[in-house]
Amino acid sequence: MFGIYLKRELSRRKKAALVIALGLALGIALVITVSSVSAGMQKAQDKVLQSLYGLGTDMTVTKARTAPTDNSSGRPSFEFDAKSNDSDDQQSSDRVQTQGGQALKSSVVTKVAAQKGVATAVGALTLNVTKVDGSFTQGKAESTTGSSDQSQGQGGPGGGGNSGSTAAPQVQGGGASFDVNSYSVAGVDVSDQTLGPLAGSKISSGKTFTASQTNAKVAVVSKSYAKENSYKVGKTLKISGTKYKIIGIATPESSESTTDVYLPLKQAQTLADAKNQVTTIYVKATDSKQIDSVKSAIQKNVSGTTVTTSADLADTVSGSLSTASNLATSVGKWLSIAVLAAAFLVAALLTSSAVSRRVREFGTLKALGWPSRRVTRQVVGESMVNGLLGGALGIGLGLAAAYTVTAIAPTLKAQLGSTSGGGMGGGPGGGGPGQQATQNTMEIALSAPVSLTTIALAVGLAVAGGLIAGAMGGWRASRMRPADALRSVS
Repeated sequence: MFGIYLKRELSRRKKAALVIALGLALGIALVITVSSVSAGMQKAQDKVLQSLYGLGTDMTVTKARTAPTDNSSGRPSFEFDAKSNDSDDQQSSDRVQTQGGQALKSSVVTKVAAQKGVATAVGALTLNVTKVDGSFTQGKAESTTGSSDQSQGQGGPGGGGNSGSTAAPQVQGGGASFDVNSYSVAGVDVSDQTLGPLAGSKISSGKTFTASQTNAKVAVVSKSYAKENSYKVGKTLKISGTKYKIIGIATPESSESTTDVYLPLKQAQTLADAKNQVTTIYVKATDSKQIDSVKSAIQKNVSGTTVTTSADLADTVSGSLSTASNLATSVGKWLSIAVLAAAFLVAALLTSSAVSRRVREFGTLKALGWPSRRVTRQVVGESMVNGLLGGALGIGLGLAAAYTVTAIAPTLKAQLGSTSGGGMGGGPGGGGPGQQATQNTMEIALSAPVSLTTIALAVGLAVAGGLIAGAMGGWRASRMRPADALRSVS
């Protein structure tokens, strides 16, 4: 009886049922869209952080760079021979400098790994190589013969000068032409490559390091750097006079990489004359919920270090990604709540209004023996069907909106500032090639993934909307008396 009556009443009031369902659908669709875009923002931000962190890294440990001494500016210097017999000869010079914070002893890695809550800790050495090559061209001394007018003024008081005198020789031509190329090098702990700068990339050609290559003269180069310099697996790469065989080409899995060349850690330490030193320690916690406590333990027990978590880096993300994320999480959230509340209120008011127009119907049913709870159940049932219909429409609209955002894939820019204490530059004056690492700019394509949790939330909102509207309409219907039906007869 309940189902038959429900079907008949809904078919009689199709227009009213559709209006209620559409109101709920719009609110639910907005919630799905905002939730999916927010998830896409979070995913994009994770890509930005992984470009520096690598997959699986929970935090990094660094040390702020100290100001250089009076005798050292901290900037690279180059010296070239300029002897006459070396004229026009090609000259080249490499300068290798540690990049990032102040170098840490390798023993600090062991100390960090021993802290409570730390699952794994590996060290890495980040370098910047500046290569200058070119040649000098020696100028030639040439003399010119002065004109008769010019020579007359040089003849002295007697006015007698040689009309064809020769001027002092002057150097003509000569100079220098040099090309400057700067690239980044990362020393990787080959015994554990699950953390560190190479963890966020996959080997698209060749192979990665093996555990036995701790001090081998081999290299892995990034795909972009290999393309720029026409490097392939099997070719050699020369850094500061040392040749390295390229064994693999690395392609970032989910983000752009700022590293051009990867070397075994010991080889990188030898290049930079930084034996048993690292610039960054990558840390993985045993439990992601204990990251804050692990950070506190490292800062307390390993003095002078700076511990940076993904949450700390997330606070430094700026650009259009940050702006869009703020809009999605704050403005979008409150807008969704406001629209959803309005949809629930409209559904409740429309249901209550529909009940008031059915006074004769409900009064007659009560006169026939229907108890108030049965009348209430009938109204709530109708509202629940309207709510579920609105939920289905809302899910469809929300999925369509999320698919549209993913298909368009708007590009957002993210700028990630350094949190290493300002030690990234080349000195107090801000010079040096290391300054380029103080801020990384990336372009991320936005997507809007819809999770099962979001779908479940939409179904829950649809049911809640139906219950709220049905409760208000059912309460009003339950208060009607059979006499009200008689008074409504004209």
